[in-house]
Amino acid sequence: MLDRIGRWLADPVRAYTVSGPDAGPYGVASGPDGALWFTLVHQGAVGRRDAAGRVTTHPVGAGPTMIAPGPDGALWFTEYGAHRVGRIAVGGDAGDMEVAGAAGDAGTAGDAGSVRWYAPLTADAGPYGIAAGPDGAMWCTLSAVDRVARIAPDGTVTEYPAPGAFPSALVAGPDGALWCTLNQGNAVGRITTDGQGTAYPLPTEAAGPVGITAGPDGALWFVEIGAGQIGRITVDGTITEYPLPDRAARPHAITTGPDGALWFTEWGSGRVGRITTDGDITAYDLPSRTCEPHGITAHDGAVWCALETGALARVAPGRADTP
Repeated sequence: MLDRIGRWLADPVRAYTVSGPDAGPYGVASGPDGALWFTLVHQGAVGRRDAAGRVTTHPVGAGPTMIAPGPDGALWFTEYGAHRVGRIAVGGDAGDMEVAGAAGDAGTAGDAGSVRWYAPLTADAGPYGIAAGPDGAMWCTLSAVDRVARIAPDGTVTEYPAPGAFPSALVAGPDGALWCTLNQGNAVGRITTDGQGTAYPLPTEAAGPVGITAGPDGALWFVEIGAGQIGRITVDGTITEYPLPDRAARPHAITTGPDGALWFTEWGSGRVGRITTDGDITAYDLPSRTCEPHGITAHDGAVWCALETGALARVAPGRADTP
């Protein structure tokens, strides 16, 4: 018994159930309230797991996908199925949810757990990636219409053409611009805060870039789900690609970890991978090869990822299972 407990305590990977197996945890973010916030893409809800492990869920619209903290202390998320962006307040009793109503309704900004929605100007836009911009606004990709949107602090929505097809994940870069993956354009895009776009084609054909993050080295790092590679792009557009040991791993999301390395989910293999800025790659096995890891974020000195089968997994930097 003591031996089993010791092995459990030493295991760098632990999974915590946060929903039923069909709810579909997808995006995950570290909130300003010290909790983990996540989307339930199939249930149409946003969840919160506090430091004590208590889970609350808030019903929203269809297909909530990516979630990110905003400069206003709230969490912002995209609803791919409902074609809108949501903002959920934190603080106080986040379990008391007050739904603001139809898309575009301003709602009440300060109500804990209250949700307000913002509709893109273009219909059926398919919002997906979302991130706080360097200009104090929230930015999101509109993947179904090849556009990006900016939501100002007063709620004004502005749209710009994306620099390529199917803009996906989005992040603020160290150069004062927004960077996104262009999944069907096989490129990485850069968008200035006044809407000027540039595309940087990838060296590998049909690479299918998805997740992207700002690295600790002043570059942007991204995953190539179609090629089984991790990519790095400098702000001047120089691209380096790193093949994974398992080219069928289908990497999906990526984040900078607390240890100065880049961490990513391997959707096709049920693992979390780690790559140093020098390109050394290791991996950690998750509870099941079929757990379908998606979003990933740094939180409480570890990295956490959303498992579509109904859990959040915590991976503590340490011994990896595979080189």
